[in-house]
Amino acid sequence: MFKSHRVNLLLLLILSSFLFFWMLGGHGLLEPDEGRYSEIPREMMETGDYVTPRLNGVLYFEKPVLHYWLTASAFAVMGKTELASRFWPAALAVVGVLFTYWLGAYLYGKRSGLAAGVILASSLLYFAIAQINLTDMPVSSFITVAMVAFLMARLQNRRWLLLFYSAMALAVLTKGLIGLVLPGAVILCYMIVTRRWSIVKDTLYLPGIILFFAITVPWFWAVCRANPDFFHFFFIHEHFVRYATKVHNRYEPVWFFVPILLVGTIPWTGFIPQALMEAIKGRKGQDESDWAGIYLALWFAVIFAFFSLSSSKLIPYIVPVLPPLAILVGRRAVRIWDEGDLKNTLVGLSLSSVLTVLFGVAFVVYPYVQDRLPSELLVPQLVHKGIILLVGTGLAWWGYLKGSPKKVLICLTITGIIFILSFKTGFSLYDRINSARQLSDIIKPHLREDDVVAQYGDYNQGLPFYLERRNVLVNYLGELEFGAKRETDPSWFIGDREFLELWNGHRQVFLVVPARVWSHLEDKLGKTYIMGKNWRENDLVITNRPIEED
Repeated sequence: MFKSHRVNLLLLLILSSFLFFWMLGGHGLLEPDEGRYSEIPREMMETGDYVTPRLNGVLYFEKPVLHYWLTASAFAVMGKTELASRFWPAALAVVGVLFTYWLGAYLYGKRSGLAAGVILASSLLYFAIAQINLTDMPVSSFITVAMVAFLMARLQNRRWLLLFYSAMALAVLTKGLIGLVLPGAVILCYMIVTRRWSIVKDTLYLPGIILFFAITVPWFWAVCRANPDFFHFFFIHEHFVRYATKVHNRYEPVWFFVPILLVGTIPWTGFIPQALMEAIKGRKGQDESDWAGIYLALWFAVIFAFFSLSSSKLIPYIVPVLPPLAILVGRRAVRIWDEGDLKNTLVGLSLSSVLTVLFGVAFVVYPYVQDRLPSELLVPQLVHKGIILLVGTGLAWWGYLKGSPKKVLICLTITGIIFILSFKTGFSLYDRINSARQLSDIIKPHLREDDVVAQYGDYNQGLPFYLERRNVLVNYLGELEFGAKRETDPSWFIGDREFLELWNGHRQVFLVVPARVWSHLEDKLGKTYIMGKNWRENDLVITNRPIEED
């Protein structure tokens, strides 16, 4: 059954599409990222300007433009919905799974490729980022395509370099220079380790280079021409300053991604050390394919080290390291399956069980020992996840005691798939505690064309998207500081004095204010009308006059 590429690709397409797309639009946009990456494309569609990204009406140059274009295309086809917002990250996650299969199958056989695809699709971190409108999954998928195409160019035909350069160009247009730097760093290290100095000459493929610049240059030229400040902010501030300093307040210790990787690859975590050691110690010969394990290990290690050394760290950054790990673990799993290797099954299962049991118990116990949210809310969200891990681990050990590595691998695969599917319900919780959709539902039925929506001391980035209008921001700049300082209309970013004038003016004002500052602000505003609160009651919606019903 698994001897046909078409069958395997179809199985992975069905599995990954089901995992990533099922219930994809069932919850509100999560703050702040999904609000931001939905609002910028909405404003492009509203203004007709697809060159200069804007957020809440002001210049926003933290990321290039491709992800905004893709999201806008989904809005144009499916409407401005949560499903459309998340469509491209999920779709490109499927692409990453299919290319991971292709490389794994070419190097180690179709069953190893299939195992790699299933392992990647059912890895918690990969699955989670595929569900969220971020740039990290698109850039990871483009990097995966580039890395696969480079090795295929070495193993098969140099024309694969056209895909290599195209994928890097798309990665650059998605998230900047890392789309070029990360593949380049991996290839440089691979060249040094293997001492294959001809890689430089072989990779400098003129048609590919022309294609790279043909894809990237037009937008960068157009945006720099329209916005002289773009070059310094984007290339200097957002790349070198961001990487080397703590300017974005995203500093984490150098080991930050280690626990993220351990948790993000459950239940296969315990097999990663074996898989990496097998790759490093594997057969080295004259053929390029003999060094493929080293290439995959470096693909993982170089990118992991790059982000670990950065002064700016966020969880999704290391998604690009998951495809090579999936291929190596997939190869290891098939070898254990074929050889009935109980010894290595014991090692991998033991290491994985440490995490699955630890987190399984934590999921069951946490709702009863925390005081941040009502336990009756968390129990149905977390306890069943813990039970899945504990039961799945127990069944895997049962398979081991029966002397069957095959049963162990089957149990782990089923556990991984059921475990990540259980997180589908968790998004409904985040919808309640971390989305601007509730606030917009309070305001939108009463909002007229001349009314004002203002936010005080904070910025719920999804609110302009849901209300389809720009918000006045009071005592807040945040990440909008660069654009706000170049705003020609001062009425959109104001302080207390200007806000009091607006509040006491003739227009209806809907104010979103954090509950923590409301007690200090209430006396200043005089007559107010509380319209409602979000579920956590940490944000209130206030208006300055009674609602006029139509």
